Amino acid sequence: AQLIFHRLDDGVMGGNSVTDLKALNDHAPLVFAGTINTDGGGFASIRSPLEKSLPAESTGIKLKYRGDGKTYKVLLSKGGGSGGPFSRDPSWQADLPTVEGETTEMVIPFESFRPSFGGGGSSRHDMSSYVFHQEEIRQIGLMLSLKLSCGTNNPLETFGEGVFDFKLEMYEIDLLP
Repeated sequence: AQLIFHRLDDGVMGGNSVTDLKALNDHAPLVFAGTINTDGGGFASIRSPLEKSLPAESTGIKLKYRGDGKTYKVLLSKGGGSGGPFSRDPSWQADLPTVEGETTEMVIPFESFRPSFGGGGSSRHDMSSYVFHQEEIRQIGLMLSLKLSCGTNNPLETFGEGVFDFKLEMYEIDLLP
């Protein structure tokens, strides 16, 4: 199924990061690139609704991508604003490390995804009360952020102000054998 991404950058909270997005199609990768500005913000992201929820028997997501040495995050959510700082439902995030100029294939098991509100862990919520249910997932995304999926700071070596460039060449849902 074709994904139709839109950008959601830190401008929603007064930041100045900018995303340039070129769509994924059968012949070219999705290009998620732009500039991070940590003055007033510090994240850039893209999101796409899924045509249908993830199958109950699915176990993870498989990605093939080329990065720039930064650590990105894969986002999964119910959509409709879930995962925002004032949402009732979290987004689910998993770190996606990249090696500059190298194509990587990675399977991220669903049990690796952590609940998040507003980009990282949240002290306002008891995170242990949230359980990942893949059949509730209706949106997928990618993010470059000040925070890793565990809520700690993304180290300067894998995050920083300036240009970023990530290419998603393929994604698929991983099913039990």
